[in-house]
Amino acid sequence: MWFWLSIIALLCWSGSDLFSKIGCRDASDRYSHLKMVMAVGIVMGLHAAYEIFVGGTVINLQILWTYLPVSLLYIGSMTMGYLGLRYIELSISSPICNSSGALVAVMTLVFVGMEGYSPLALFAVLLVCVGAIGLGVVDAREDPALREARQEIGNYKYSKSFLALALPVAYCLLDALGTFADNRVLERLAAVVEDYEASANVAYELTFLLSGIFCFIYVVLIKKDRLVSRMEAPKYTGAIFETAGQFAYIYAVADTEHLAMSAPIISSYCAASVLWSRIFLKEKLSWKHYAMIVLIVAGIAVMGFLDL
Repeated sequence: MWFWLSIIALLCWSGSDLFSKIGCRDASDRYSHLKMVMAVGIVMGLHAAYEIFVGGTVINLQILWTYLPVSLLYIGSMTMGYLGLRYIELSISSPICNSSGALVAVMTLVFVGMEGYSPLALFAVLLVCVGAIGLGVVDAREDPALREARQEIGNYKYSKSFLALALPVAYCLLDALGTFADNRVLERLAAVVEDYEASANVAYELTFLLSGIFCFIYVVLIKKDRLVSRMEAPKYTGAIFETAGQFAYIYAVADTEHLAMSAPIISSYCAASVLWSRIFLKEKLSWKHYAMIVLIVAGIAVMGFLDL
């Protein structure tokens, strides 16, 4: 089951990438990243309410407090990612951000060990990690002429800067720490609540809701910035995809035995994001991009075969 949950998270989060990019790329909107946090917070808050009052998910202050460090790492990484979308193409940002799965796999194998993983499984992890990291390297070292052509077709031009690359890298580090810590914290929650995956997810969603409220107070009430429905619609579409992906993700990483495989699969949603950016945002791809995507898809296919 972990494999299919990972695939669902992959598809949903790649959709979230696309709509988040559309909602955050306007350089004239200084608070677009905070408005994106607001959108995700509202959608996640609504889902949390459904899970609590209809689904009967257990939630209390102990669960919220236990999961808080993980929630803050994830929310912090996503805020950095949303801000970065203003300065860089999605086809560059997403692969760099999602190299975090490679870091998680390495951390898991180093600190937990390789016992129980066949050589083929380790090879599949390697393929996905190389592909995810390779996408970031290819985009970062892309020929200036190809970069200029892609930006011209997409009708958006970005200047190369330290901040443009630093923000996705910050996302990568924070998200890797969050994913690795997530699995450890879920083990603690398993000892105090039966359906610990659902409780952890609700704790995360409520923390995101609180973050969204803080952003609303700052952006709308303090800074007096306007919310234009036409500009906010893509943000809320992205928020729906984000929430659905998070729901699948929390159950996928709860399977401790397969964390070193599920994390790279989920992080490889950058491959789909790159394709969506080419189709819908008109960002060009080179043969090197496609080569890295093939590695990722091959690794996922092997992991799926091993789970049959």
